[in-house]
Amino acid sequence: MNARRRTPLWCRGRLLLLVVALPLCGGRCARVPPPPPPEPDGERAFRHLEAQVEFGARVPGSAAMLRCREYLLRELARHTDHVRVQSFSMLDPYGPDSLHLANLMAHFHPDRAARVLLAAHYDSRPRADRDSGAAAELPVPGANDGASGVAALLEVAEALARWDPGIGVDIVFFDGEDYGASGDLDFYLLGSRYFASTMGSYRPRAVLVLDMVGDRNLRIPMEGYSLMRSPDLVRLVFSVADSLQAPGFVAAPGDTVYDDHIPFLERGIQAVDLIDFDYPPWHTRGDLPQECSAASLESVTRVVLHVLWRLGAATGP
Repeated sequence: MNARRRTPLWCRGRLLLLVVALPLCGGRCARVPPPPPPEPDGERAFRHLEAQVEFGARVPGSAAMLRCREYLLRELARHTDHVRVQSFSMLDPYGPDSLHLANLMAHFHPDRAARVLLAAHYDSRPRADRDSGAAAELPVPGANDGASGVAALLEVAEALARWDPGIGVDIVFFDGEDYGASGDLDFYLLGSRYFASTMGSYRPRAVLVLDMVGDRNLRIPMEGYSLMRSPDLVRLVFSVADSLQAPGFVAAPGDTVYDDHIPFLERGIQAVDLIDFDYPPWHTRGDLPQECSAASLESVTRVVLHVLWRLGAATGP
């Protein structure tokens, strides 16, 4: 694995020095906090966004989705040796065949019990149902709604390969988040619901979901379900954003959004959805890279890295 390990907690040095130190620290040294995170590169993140859109609409089961999946797995494998694919199938609710889906997972410091889960969906919507006419039956390009969250988390992975936040981190790209027809909630969140149903004893201390975070007119308020069910984590995220003077973060209640954080909230796990739902091209053919910006991706990535830093510093030995 490429990520560096944190400074060991036990005293080092010669035995004589350790014996002398015993009365002073009880055989255990004070915990060294993790160093601050590196600065993210918004332009690099934006290139990841463009690359995903260039594959075409990443509709589950499509050739474009398979090409994008291979790209994402290669990128994750550049930063950690611990990359997995969680494949699953179900009957297609809108067709005669089976639907084959896959969540992509990358783990940093997999030996640590204290963990944070970072997630985004990498599929794009099969139908542009907020368009009119024939366009409404065509798939959404998904630059912001899909590719932006993934792009920001690839930039987080870039940082984790050379920086230790002091806590274990899992990055998951969910499939099938946006598959359902309008109003048909049973067939949204396919990947996150499957992942949550198979977690077993895995219980991250915090879940951060990134969705629609690349809008060039970024405005991320406190999503409603997150604020109701995970108020402490919401306050942490927005206090970090405030301390960084991060553009686009608005410490005010926003709408409730049915998104990939819901399966975790339902299991009593602290989860926050970072989402800019005020996005005119949402679920249209106009959801293209020119509606997004490198500055927005950089701002969100910086906040996520500093939240990890804060959580790592607060984690006990």
